[in-house]
Amino acid sequence: MAIKRWTPQPWMHISATDLKTEREECLDEGKDLSKYEAEFEALLATAIDDDLALQPRAGKLLDRTLKLRPKKDFPFREPSDLPAIRRARKPGPALPKPDLNSPALRDQIYGAWLGRAAGCLLGKPVEGRHRPQIEGYLKEHNCWPLSTYFPKPASEEVRERFNFPKNDNACYRENITCMIEDDDTNYTVTGLAVVVRFGKNFSPAQMAEFWLDTIPLFHVCTAERIAYRNLANFIAPPDSEGKVEGKFSSATFRNPYREWIGAQIRADFFGYLCPGDLERAAELAFHDAAISHIKNGIYGEMWVAAMLAAAYLIRDNVEQVIRAGLGQIPAKSRLHADVSEVLNWHKEGLAYTAAVDRLHARWKETNAHHWCHTNSNAQIVALALLYGEMDFEKTITRAVMAAFDTDCNGATAGSVLGLMLGAKALPAKWIAPLNDTLLTGVAGYHSVTLSKMADKTLELIKA
Repeated sequence: MAIKRWTPQPWMHISATDLKTEREECLDEGKDLSKYEAEFEALLATAIDDDLALQPRAGKLLDRTLKLRPKKDFPFREPSDLPAIRRARKPGPALPKPDLNSPALRDQIYGAWLGRAAGCLLGKPVEGRHRPQIEGYLKEHNCWPLSTYFPKPASEEVRERFNFPKNDNACYRENITCMIEDDDTNYTVTGLAVVVRFGKNFSPAQMAEFWLDTIPLFHVCTAERIAYRNLANFIAPPDSEGKVEGKFSSATFRNPYREWIGAQIRADFFGYLCPGDLERAAELAFHDAAISHIKNGIYGEMWVAAMLAAAYLIRDNVEQVIRAGLGQIPAKSRLHADVSEVLNWHKEGLAYTAAVDRLHARWKETNAHHWCHTNSNAQIVALALLYGEMDFEKTITRAVMAAFDTDCNGATAGSVLGLMLGAKALPAKWIAPLNDTLLTGVAGYHSVTLSKMADKTLELIKA
């Protein structure tokens, strides 16, 4: 029988998008690309997406740019190994140990799971839509400013005019019966499942093993997909301190997306697992993030995990929660500076809409690297928490109305505030439609109840 040749797909090799992103990423990292600009331009002028003969040349370029060091006048100091990250922090005061037998603890955990699901579901139908499209669509349906799950399109003409997807019917308020599968919630369940399998001291290698064993390749994206490919090609992740064997790790080898948002959305369970222990939450987040990210990509996950660990005890002040999270990442990093900038906007009394305008002036939502970067979306999470004023509805809707990675930001903001407030305080209009049900792409957890996820989380905390 003749064997049909499988035509390589864009995700299997270096694309024009990869090259464009690598160039922007290197500039973000403070690297001098003057020696390589001509080669970038030459390759981008070719049909690299279709011409496999160009792959060795493109690969060699990515290998060279990865080795470049930041320029001497680069003002940030951004290590990717855990001991150096810890040395570069400025942690706040230690928090008291929580009462693990308090009935409020389980309510907070359940609130976090519910808040994450609701925020994610709210943002899911508009992931990839730009701010004018979101606003225009909602105004078309007399729903601006946002105060409910998105209504289904009034007509096919409206759907097409605002570029809404055809396949998100289960996300519209008329059709919601549960939290459908999404990568954001897949990763929350993954965190739990890894701790169940390997314990609280899991290593990056064990997390990588779980990915390959349990998560299908096409259920991960960008940096995660490249890391997955690298792992399958026996390129190892760093160890638990971030040390790398050889020239590359699974996170760095030909990975232009190494500071994108993918690690930040994987943080939540590690924060849930560590009430009041910010350093431990950030450490577990590091063990996960180091598989696929470096620098600010890692810091985003550590920041969110530490915020959630703090939220168990700081229940009435989101600014303190945000600052507590910042205490676990390098004080001279771009992420620290960017989140601090949002804190300053709020302190100055800048209105929500004006703050979103400033963010959009800095980051271009039509630029994929800006749209999906850790830092741009971390700014939106901070903005939503601050301008949400401890109100769950305001928090998740302001995360989504700001655009960029809407489901990720709605999920993270909803998770943090859900944990602070607890399940009993969350509005029924956002929680009841979920029917306590979460669907995932994680083997063994395809349909779970959020309440049982909360129960299992509490069991693991006490173990």
